[in-house]
Amino acid sequence: MNTRHWQERVTLVLGLWVIVSPWTIAHIMAGPGAPAGVSAVAMWNHYVIGIAVALLAAAALVAFKAWEEWLNIALGTWLLVSPWLLGFSVSAALMWNAVIIGALIVAFSGWDLAEAQGLKRAAK
Repeated sequence: MNTRHWQERVTLVLGLWVIVSPWTIAHIMAGPGAPAGVSAVAMWNHYVIGIAVALLAAAALVAFKAWEEWLNIALGTWLLVSPWLLGFSVSAALMWNAVIIGALIVAFSGWDLAEAQGLKRAAK
């Protein structure tokens, strides 16, 4: 049963990446001295979304529930559009990181949800 949720493992890694990406990409931490027009809100956005995605993916690995996938889809969508809504699109590296990783979270969570629904229908 766990082997069919390999997408959750990928989503977990993506969530962990979102947490550490501000340090590794921009070499900055949240605070008033963040360079390149990147606000503390943008940094905290990465931290909070990354932690939430990673926790939901880990929970889904333990006991799969569809709502966990839907929440990860919503969080991935938020991450995808957050550079423009929070105003950190001026930092190209963080912007593209958020867009690409957000899209991947949406894709893998949606894929896992669709696969689980297909298996549920096949079992009937």
